Amino acid sequence: MIEKRESITAELCSFARAYHSTYEQDKIYDDYLAFDFLGRDQYEAMKQLIAKDFNTESFESKTEIPAKDILTTLNLYITPIPLARIAFAETELQKFAAQYPQCQYVICGAGMDTYSFRNTNEKMHIFEVDHPDTQKYKLQRIAGLGWIIPHNVTFVPVDFTKDDMPSSLLSTGFNPALPTFYSVLGVTYYLKLCTFRKTIHQITLLNTGKTKVVFDFPDTMMMTGSMRGQILSKITAKLGEPMEEGYHVEELEKILLQNEFTITKLLSQEEIQEQYFAHCRKELSAFENIHFVLAEKEDAAK
Repeated sequence: MIEKRESITAELCSFARAYHSTYEQDKIYDDYLAFDFLGRDQYEAMKQLIAKDFNTESFESKTEIPAKDILTTLNLYITPIPLARIAFAETELQKFAAQYPQCQYVICGAGMDTYSFRNTNEKMHIFEVDHPDTQKYKLQRIAGLGWIIPHNVTFVPVDFTKDDMPSSLLSTGFNPALPTFYSVLGVTYYLKLCTFRKTIHQITLLNTGKTKVVFDFPDTMMMTGSMRGQILSKITAKLGEPMEEGYHVEELEKILLQNEFTITKLLSQEEIQEQYFAHCRKELSAFENIHFVLAEKEDAAK
């Protein structure tokens, strides 16, 4: 039996990145630390979870599942979203960081993200913000591996539905005046629009310097417009992480404008397909009704 906890979907995303990095030749994104971070035991556990139709009750610890038995499910439902969105986010992050002698990167809902250990820019201060339970698991994993947390990385436990993110960040050394890049990946699926609005508003109130935010979101047709969307929502619900109903693009644009953010990039399924999957095997394709957004807010001092 696999214990249900906040981190299971994060571990599935980590498994997808690990498998893709290890076995795929035409890479969308190469998270070369994903396998080491996940560990062989959890890697095999995620294979079993997928093979057992995401039933945490039927886990058999000594059963090894051949990769071919889970590839169809993995490529259809698990791999496409996390790989494309992180490739999009980190490409935009690098462009942003190259413009400034110092900057900050806030990873909201960091999950099993390994960027803190892949980053080579010592002028970038990284703040990993995540649910306390998920972050506790991650820190235990880091300690178990014997990895040294870089001096420019800070872990900030925040429950987005209850806690005040600005206060939590400020208490750990965050500088509101520095240029800051936020990623909010894989979070909106589980947040009501009012909670996401609060998160954007908190970012606006906190930052006085140049600010960018990148996020992915499902639109309101995610769970009804395609069979893949319906199945994915059933998978996450089975794992104890039910999705919300998705957002209207027009509502998101309004929220961003109200909080001084201007959308500079809004990628549709077709654009994501062209940018990240055109060179891939046909088994991998952009997910229906998923969008990527990059928005920016100017320096308040200007």
